[in-house]
Amino acid sequence: MSASAPHGEVFNLTGPWPGLAPFLFANHHLDHYPAGTAQMAPVESVADRPLGRDFGNPAGWNMYHGQSVPGFPAHPHRGFETITIVRSGWVDHADSLGATARFGAGDVQWLTAGSGIVHSEMFPLVSTEHANPLELFQIWLNLPAAAKQVEPDFHMYWSADIPKIRSIGPDGGAATVTVITGDYTTRRDTGAGVDAPAPPPRSLAADPAAGIAVWLVDLAPDAEVELPAASVPGTRRVLYAYGAHTRAQIEDSVVTSGQGYACLGDDPTLVVTEDRPAQLLMLQALPLDEPVAARGPFVMNTEPELAQAFADYQRTGFGGWPWDRPDVVHPREAGRFARHADGRTEQPER
Repeated sequence: MSASAPHGEVFNLTGPWPGLAPFLFANHHLDHYPAGTAQMAPVESVADRPLGRDFGNPAGWNMYHGQSVPGFPAHPHRGFETITIVRSGWVDHADSLGATARFGAGDVQWLTAGSGIVHSEMFPLVSTEHANPLELFQIWLNLPAAAKQVEPDFHMYWSADIPKIRSIGPDGGAATVTVITGDYTTRRDTGAGVDAPAPPPRSLAADPAAGIAVWLVDLAPDAEVELPAASVPGTRRVLYAYGAHTRAQIEDSVVTSGQGYACLGDDPTLVVTEDRPAQLLMLQALPLDEPVAARGPFVMNTEPELAQAFADYQRTGFGGWPWDRPDVVHPREAGRFARHADGRTEQPER
């Protein structure tokens, strides 16, 4: 995937979706979890699963590294950022700074790992009577060398505060673009657009010159949307097609579920559907021309820096783990909230 072809390049998606630097990759999790127990674990037996490393997707869902509740118990990161977009289901967050949250229903969490953080991401099965479907994206965004040791933090972006641009195409189909971050100009003649939430202050996305944008594009059948050109020349964009029935024409190419489309961002990108809908994740940025040394949970620039990251974690635990369990799960009735390391608490508007 080069994104150098003037009219774009179609490629197949396998495993974690590849990213164009500074994006490292994107993971799309789709789990059709059953009803939950009183402990918010699956009501169905997991005795035959390799708990702690259950990624086989038997019966349409995974336990991942969870032993009772699905998810990812405490694990470290350094040198990059994670952007977690939850379309359905719930995520319970806890970290070594003492911050914690429950989010879902279109909310976005942005975690800048920087010099080092330990966090857990668990997927509580809140409903005991109905299935608990989970769909989320987790995007890894690299930090430049000058920012790899910034102080870690996390920010919540509640669904109601994230702009959603809706339009009707000439054939009557509706399109919605959810602007998580990045400039989105709706009128080329006037420069009018929408203001996405401000990125975290220590994020690479806080630098306007980085040209970073993250959008979700949802089109009904017979819809059309023109994604505006990037405001920073030389950016590259990738559209990832997901959803079981996705089929769209992107410029001169047809893209279906399990495929991506990479192109330059200097011109608008036209997306059209006919008899089928389309769901697309778009990532856009100016290339980050730095070496990448990545292993497991750490992303640095050199092998010695990687070795130092492992040594630092073994020595300090990145501040230690202040919780009584590695897989922190909040009470069923907790609702959506975030409590930051400084004690500040926030909740979305109902």
